[in-house]
Amino acid sequence: MTESSAGADHSGTTAGGADAHTPFRSFLRTETGSAAVLLAAVVAALVWANISLASYETVWRTDLALRLGSYGVTLELREWVNSGLMAVFFFVVGLEARREFDMGELRERRRVALPFVAGICGMLLPVGIFLAFNAGHGTTHGWGAAMSTDTAFALGMLALLGKRLPAAVRMFVLSVAVVDDFVALVVIGVAYSDHIVLPGLLVSVGALAVVLVITLAGLRRGGAYALLAVVAWVAMLESGVDPIVVGLAMGLLTYAYPAARSDLERASGLFRLFREQPTPELERSARLGLASAISPNERLQRMYHPWSSYVIVPLFALANAGIRITGSELANAFTSPITLGILCGFVVGKPVAIFGASWLATRVSGGRLRPPVGWGATLAGGASAGVGFTVSLLIATLAFRGDQLEEAKIGTLSGLIGAFAVTWAVTAVIGRLPKHRRNRALLGTTELIVDLAVPVDPERDKVRGPMEAPVTVVEYGDFECPYCGQAEPIVRELLADFGDVRYVWRHLPLTDVHPQAQLAAEASEAAAEQNAFWEMHDLLLDHQDALRAPDLHRYAADLGLDMERFRRDIRHRRGAARIAEDVESADLSGVSGTPSFFINGRRHRGAYDIGHLSAAVREARQRAALVPPS
Repeated sequence: MTESSAGADHSGTTAGGADAHTPFRSFLRTETGSAAVLLAAVVAALVWANISLASYETVWRTDLALRLGSYGVTLELREWVNSGLMAVFFFVVGLEARREFDMGELRERRRVALPFVAGICGMLLPVGIFLAFNAGHGTTHGWGAAMSTDTAFALGMLALLGKRLPAAVRMFVLSVAVVDDFVALVVIGVAYSDHIVLPGLLVSVGALAVVLVITLAGLRRGGAYALLAVVAWVAMLESGVDPIVVGLAMGLLTYAYPAARSDLERASGLFRLFREQPTPELERSARLGLASAISPNERLQRMYHPWSSYVIVPLFALANAGIRITGSELANAFTSPITLGILCGFVVGKPVAIFGASWLATRVSGGRLRPPVGWGATLAGGASAGVGFTVSLLIATLAFRGDQLEEAKIGTLSGLIGAFAVTWAVTAVIGRLPKHRRNRALLGTTELIVDLAVPVDPERDKVRGPMEAPVTVVEYGDFECPYCGQAEPIVRELLADFGDVRYVWRHLPLTDVHPQAQLAAEASEAAAEQNAFWEMHDLLLDHQDALRAPDLHRYAADLGLDMERFRRDIRHRRGAARIAEDVESADLSGVSGTPSFFINGRRHRGAYDIGHLSAAVREARQRAALVPPS
């Protein structure tokens, strides 16, 4: 299988699963896209409640029972949403946290510290502000409503207001939000649960322990995990602890790992057997082989993330955001310590705490811990984290009743508007800075994780462009891969547009699906022995449907090569060792499909059209200009 399955749109979906849809960018794209749906659900809830609050409450307070024999669970419809469906939402959050910990930016463990510190401080200061407003009013028990960021709204806001912000700022905010969500669930479980029934809690913990054991044992039966998750959820509900914590725990227990080339080759072999003899047995083997090549974490994210973002969270908003808004109620709310505590906690406390904690951690660590972006982008990210909605409303419904609940909801919705205004102001100021200062404010000088395991060596790598260029684009390619052929005009256009980019080709012939790829690669190495690698490279990609031995000899003759030497090099496979080195370096870098691009050592996980590649090159060039040469 090749890297892109999207054809002409150059989406770059790899065979190995480390594609444009699985890492943070997939999470970001779905979260930001769902922000509009979530906002529409908030508006719908407000309109519904103000037309008929009675009907709104009647619907969401309807009892719904699920029974199995003599045992059953009866909850209000709103509780099914808040404790049942929201467990799926936190399951997705746990999946992304685990993926990032296993494969993403947080795989370098020291980088976990800063989001953790920023996330904790970003909760403590808003809570402190809420407590300061509510001291002596008998409402301090609602402190949890002022602490947690709404991931979907925060990322949607950055996408809307911060189109010029680097993608890393959204990744930073997401990392902080994961810490935020985890702590918030602990708070819900400890501070906002009813009296705890120990047997139910032990059963739930035991079910989760079994999940851990069978995960370590490598069991891949989804039904077993689903059954254990239901048992853990019901037992947690019976224990008096809010069962949404089960969702996060299940997500964190689901490992993520890149697809190995050996697994992909096995999967393609199984599919080929099915193609030759389409029997039910071989169909099942091929299906299981394809599934086993991708980690359960990535498959479950792809399955549940859209449902979580486009259905569950908007449904939660519809069930909880409905409040009656009149002039007198607004006037009362904005003199209420609950409303003011939540509003100031989010709009002031969040950005100050996240920015301040990041700055302090950088100073105390001597620069070893620092945000992946500049300080301006860090402040913008902190301001966007001031959107508290999902968990804020969830805790408010647990902590307050009646008028106090309405005041808390008004504070949460007002905080959303205030955070939007502050984020807009920060991004507007950054946009007016002089170019160099703007780039520094956005990008900073943090050393990013290098994904390319084997650095570019001009003595051995095939290099096109100026050797001292500040930006290096490395492509792992296969001469028979049709998507490499589609990418080639884009690469040529990129090199023509940017005079300060050097381009490196490394071989990754996918011999299980492209039978002529290895021979074509060896032909290019034979041409390289006569200083004609790039001429042969261009011919091979221009004629991908003609890569048999006679075709290769014809291309060599057209280039005026020494044909006796060319045939001898092909016959003795002089280039095979060099190609094997490239394949080994691809394995070390987690590359299993083609084309795969690295820009200044960082894996490019977006589409490989000219727009996306140019944007990535520009950002890499700007970063290079900010970092003094070593």
